[in-house]
Amino acid sequence: MLQYIIQQTRLSSRSISNTLSLLNEDATIPFIARYRKEITGNLDEVQIGAIMQFKDIFEALEKRKKAITKALEEQGVLTAELSNKVLLTKDLIALEDVYLPYKKKRKTKAETARLQGLEPLAKMIMAQQIANLESTASKYLNNEILSASQALEASRFIIAEWINERTDVRNSLRNQISRFGSISSKVIKTKINDEKAQKFKDYFEWQEALNRIPSHRFLAILRAEKEGFVRVKITIDENDAIQKIENRIIRSQNTCTPQIQLAIQDSYKRLLFPSLANEALSIAKEKADLDAILVFSKNLKQLLLGAPLGEKRVLAIDPGFKSGCKIVCLNAQGALLHHDVIYPHAPQNQTIEALKKINFLVAKHKIEAIAVGNGTASRETEQLLEKIQLQDKVAVFVISEAGASIYSASKIAREEFPNYDVTVRGAISIGRRLQDPLAELVKIDAKSIGVGQYQHDVDQIKLKKSLDALVESCVNTIGVNINTASESLLSYVSGIGPKIAENIVAYRTENGAFPSRTAIKKIPRLGGKAFEQAAGFLRIKHGENPLDNSAVHPEMYSLVKKMAKDLKISVSTFFGNSALLQRISLQQYTSETIGIVTLKDIIKELEKPGADPRAIAKVFSFDATIKTIADLRIGQVLPGIVNNITNFGCFVDIGTKESGLIHVSNLSNTFVKDVNAIVTLQQQIMVKVLEVDLPRKRIQLALIK
Repeated sequence: MLQYIIQQTRLSSRSISNTLSLLNEDATIPFIARYRKEITGNLDEVQIGAIMQFKDIFEALEKRKKAITKALEEQGVLTAELSNKVLLTKDLIALEDVYLPYKKKRKTKAETARLQGLEPLAKMIMAQQIANLESTASKYLNNEILSASQALEASRFIIAEWINERTDVRNSLRNQISRFGSISSKVIKTKINDEKAQKFKDYFEWQEALNRIPSHRFLAILRAEKEGFVRVKITIDENDAIQKIENRIIRSQNTCTPQIQLAIQDSYKRLLFPSLANEALSIAKEKADLDAILVFSKNLKQLLLGAPLGEKRVLAIDPGFKSGCKIVCLNAQGALLHHDVIYPHAPQNQTIEALKKINFLVAKHKIEAIAVGNGTASRETEQLLEKIQLQDKVAVFVISEAGASIYSASKIAREEFPNYDVTVRGAISIGRRLQDPLAELVKIDAKSIGVGQYQHDVDQIKLKKSLDALVESCVNTIGVNINTASESLLSYVSGIGPKIAENIVAYRTENGAFPSRTAIKKIPRLGGKAFEQAAGFLRIKHGENPLDNSAVHPEMYSLVKKMAKDLKISVSTFFGNSALLQRISLQQYTSETIGIVTLKDIIKELEKPGADPRAIAKVFSFDATIKTIADLRIGQVLPGIVNNITNFGCFVDIGTKESGLIHVSNLSNTFVKDVNAIVTLQQQIMVKVLEVDLPRKRIQLALIK
C-alpha cells in the first residue's frame, strides 16, 4: 500500500506511513492537519485526503483480488502464473480483463458451440493451418450441426469470444476509443416538440470528441438521455478498429482467413465495442462526476464560510404575496422572540399596517439588522423596508433561501421548533443564516442547497462522502461554541458524530453551560480518544481557562503555562500581545513531539485567540428599476450577487426571478482556466446585460471590472 500511495501522491514515505497510522487509529483529517503537523511533515487537509482516497482505492483493489483468487480456486483453474498475474495487477480494469476468460457467464453462443463439440475446430481455424476447411468442418456434423457452414458459424462464435477476452486486443481498442472516440446525441423524433425537451435543444443534434467534452455538457447530454429526449452513442472509425484487430490476429492467408475475419467482425460488433464503449462512458461519467463534485464542493465551501453578521438581534422576513410575509424576531443567539405575518403586497395591500408593525417590532426587540429571503416578493419587500423611518438605521440584507424549505420540513426543524409550522421555521432559518451561515446550513442536506452543476446526476455516495468531509473541514476550521451550538453543528466536530452531539445537548440542557474543556469529559460516551480529537475545535467563552476559547489544544496548555511562567506573567497576558509573544524563543520549547511548526501555530493563535477567519456581512442593494426579466435592456449595467459557479461560468442574481449567466468567455479578456479564480460565491459584482431571451427566460451577462 505504501509504495502505491507514494506513486500516486509523490509524498514522502514517512509522511504517508505516519498519516496512515493516524487514520487507522480513527483520527480525523482536520485533527491530523491541525494538531499532528510534526508527525505528518506538515501535510494539509488536501494531501491527507488524497492519502485516504488512495488508501481506499488500494484496499478495494486488494479486496477484489482476493474475491477473484477465491473464485479461480473454486473453479480449479488457478495456476502459479495466473495467481501472479492477479497479484501484480495495479488497477481494477486490468484485473477484470485477467478474470474475464474465467468469469461465469450466462449461456452464450460460444458456450452452446462448445457443447456441440466445436471447440477443436475453432482451435484449428485459429491455428490458420487447415488446407481443406470445408472437409475438416464436415467432420463435426451431428444432430444439431447439419452442415459444414453451420459448423463454421458455430466455431466462429467461440473464436469471437476468445478475441473478446484477449487483453492486448481490448487495450488496443480502449486506446482508440479514448483517443479518437466521439460522443453524439440525436433527438428522438417524437419528442422534438416536447416542451420539457426544449432546455436540451442544443443537444438535439450534437457530436464531440469524448476526451474533450466538458463535464457539464457530458452530464447534460446524459440527463437528456435519461429523461427520454435523445439517444446517445459512442463512435469510432469501425473499419480502422477492425483492421487493427486483424493485424494482431491474422498471420497467414489461406482458407481460414475469411472465417477469422468474420469472427473478428462479430466479436467487434457484438462483444468488444459494446462492452468497451460502455466502459468508456462509465469512465467519462466518473470523471465528469468528480469535476461536478469538485465544483459543488468549492461553491459549498464559499457558502458555508460566508460572511456572518455575528451575534446581533435580527428581524427575518420570508416574503410572499397572497400568503403574506412571515416575520420572526431573533435574539443575538438565534432564539425565537416573536413571530407574526404581514400582508403589504397584493391582493391585500395592507402596506401601512405592515410598516407600523415592522417599526414596532424593531423598536420593541432592539433589532440590529433585517434579513429578507430572496424568493417570491423579495424585491417588493426590500423596497417596502426602504420606506420605514427608523430612529436608528437598521441594515437590510437579502439572504438566499436555497434549501430553507427543506430545512423547515425536516426532522431537525421539527425537533427545534415543535410548536411552530413550516412557515415560521423557514423565516427563522433565513434570520439565522444572516447571523451565522455555517451554523444554519449544516442542518440542511448539502446537495439541497443547489450551488453546483448536475449534483443530482452524479454518484450520490461519492457526493455525500465529499460534501460531508467538506462540511467537517469548514466546521473545524471555524471552531464551535459548545455551549450554544446545535446538535447538527456539533455532529461535524472532529471525533464527535451524531450520537455524542445528542449527548452533549442533553447534558448541557440538564446541567447548564460547560465551564471548561475538561468538563466535557463528563459527557456520556465521550471517551479519551473523542476528547483528544474534539477538544481543540470546541470553544468555551468566558470559561474558567482563557485558553478554552482558543484553538490551542489542551495537550499544549502546560507548555503555554511554562512559557508564561518563564516570562513571569499570567497566560491571559499573552492574548493579543504580539510584542510579548515575539520575545519567546521557540527553540527552547521544542521536543521530540513538539516542533517549530506547532509552536508557531500556538503563537499565532495567542495573537488572535478564537478569531473568526470569515469576512463580515455587507449590505447589498439591487437596481430599483429592475424587478422582472422584462425590465432588462441590452447594454444595461447592474449590480449583482454571484449565486452559483460552474465550469462554464457563473450565475448572478440581478434582482429578477431568473439568474443571469456570465459565460466563462465573458468573465475576462484572457483565457479563464478556473472560474473560481475570477469570482467567488456571494461576491457583489457589476455586470453588463448582453442578451435577453424572453421565451426561454435566459439572461446573458458580462463581468465588468
